[in-house]
Amino acid sequence: MRKVIMIVAGLGVAASLSACAKNGMDRMRPDEFAVVRAQPLVIPPDYALVPPQPGAARPQDGTAQNQALEAMFGGTAIRSASENSTLDAAGRTGADQGARSTAGSPTTNVVDKGQTTRDIVAAPEGDGKDARASTPQ
Repeated sequence: MRKVIMIVAGLGVAASLSACAKNGMDRMRPDEFAVVRAQPLVIPPDYALVPPQPGAARPQDGTAQNQALEAMFGGTAIRSASENSTLDAAGRTGADQGARSTAGSPTTNVVDKGQTTRDIVAAPEGDGKDARASTPQ
């Protein structure tokens, strides 16, 4: 009886697999390259390009720093009147020190956050398992 069940199951699987190829279930996909027609190769027109002269400096040569500055800030392009007025209002001419120089200066205005903030900043590193609460005196 067991052999008969196995044979019938095998025939059923074979029949169901063979049915997949019929009635439009054949897994054939369209070829995406056959859908669009390939354009013919065309030689581009001459844009009056001049070949480079031997020994002449290459226009892309320069230091990496200069290339980065030109990419970020646009090089030596003339600024518009509105851009100039914005830069003047931001203090372009009066800015002689950077933020790092003025941060530690004694003349810099500082807000005192109190003893609690100083304690938090000065606390030792760790997971806090040895921490304990204290009452202010």
